[in-house]
Amino acid sequence: MDMDADIDEKRIQARFVTKLKPPYQIPNTSLAIPANLTRLGLSTIVNSLLKNVNPEWESQPFDFLIDGELVRLSLDQFLLTKGISAEKILEIEYIKAVVPRTEEEPSLHEDWVSAVDGSCPRFILTGCYDSLGRIWKAAGECRHILEGHNDAITSVSIINPEGKESVTVATASKDQTLRLWKIGLEEDAYPERIRAFKTLRGHTDSVQTVAAQTSGSMICSGSWDCTINLWRTDESDAEGDQISIKKRKVKNKNEESQLQGEAFSTLVGHTQGVSSVVWPERDSVFSASLDHTIRRWDVETGKVLSNIYSGKAINCLHVGGEGSILIAAGGSDSILRVWDPRKPGTSAPVYQFSSHNSWISACKWHSKSLFHLVSASYDGKVMLWDLRTAWPLAVISSHEDKVLCADWWKGNSVVSGGADSKLCISSGISVQ
Repeated sequence: MDMDADIDEKRIQARFVTKLKPPYQIPNTSLAIPANLTRLGLSTIVNSLLKNVNPEWESQPFDFLIDGELVRLSLDQFLLTKGISAEKILEIEYIKAVVPRTEEEPSLHEDWVSAVDGSCPRFILTGCYDSLGRIWKAAGECRHILEGHNDAITSVSIINPEGKESVTVATASKDQTLRLWKIGLEEDAYPERIRAFKTLRGHTDSVQTVAAQTSGSMICSGSWDCTINLWRTDESDAEGDQISIKKRKVKNKNEESQLQGEAFSTLVGHTQGVSSVVWPERDSVFSASLDHTIRRWDVETGKVLSNIYSGKAINCLHVGGEGSILIAAGGSDSILRVWDPRKPGTSAPVYQFSSHNSWISACKWHSKSLFHLVSASYDGKVMLWDLRTAWPLAVISSHEDKVLCADWWKGNSVVSGGADSKLCISSGISVQ
């Protein structure tokens, strides 16, 4: 007897279902399909069924869920691992595969691209080690250059991405300052060099991270000086007066008058540098540090509300996902971890993803999804994740060196920057 042929002929009864709208729907009937099919084989079947319904259908990749979990093994291996009976009709849900369809031409910078923010669909904001910020309308289209820092930019944040006439952005730098800028949205000739309208001073070491409160009226920053500062973003000083410094000569040029801002509150408690901050709720700030901890702070009192000890130096942090409360963080041991603070024993992560093989430099939840996030690493890879599987949905290898930052853009693209001095845009990603 040919045992290989016997294995190949093993079949199971399956019904393909979907929550996708037409033209992605197929007849709700059961089929006998080979038990050793993988995602590729399942995708071939679904595309064939869709082509039967619509002869003009163009094939595309799909992912598949069984009992709410993404299939990453052959069907028979998956059913065996999960203890699911193959004797009953198996319901398989198909969804659009979360993979980039297009890699845009890289946008070149003069030095390392250390920071990126894609929260405004009208442009991408980058920060660079050449001390300049840049506004990109699209791949290769630099509209504005933000000039004024005296050292590398480490972090950037778009404060009011929905602004109609202008958008305010913040930059943080190794020069120990933060700067606020107003970006006009009119279609002028570009690139235009603009200067900050306000400089924020108070940190005593490199400012590594900046994040805006959801209202846009305040920002927070974290520094290698181990502190977190809170700042106002309006065009006034701490007392509310419109004041500006005198013009001074800088490289034989008059520097424009700027407002000066001081922190209205400082959060003290980390014992090593603060590497990342986020401000997802009006009353609380989250921070990550090289001291191995993630802390949640009460903005009003300055007290620590919760403290997660990760056991590793943490390099990046973001809050989102289900309930907009899941905490994702990555650091020195190359493992992306997710905590759910609603569960007892919060110090134990509820998810761990270990496909990177070097420091994780960035992680970001998708703003419209309960399951999806992106990560970047010094291993040169950007990875897309879904909480319903331990394997990455996609590995993006656009960079030729360390990837230093990453974010989502327009809901269907990933933007990333690296030590290869490139801003890369991977587009056509379907996130449901």
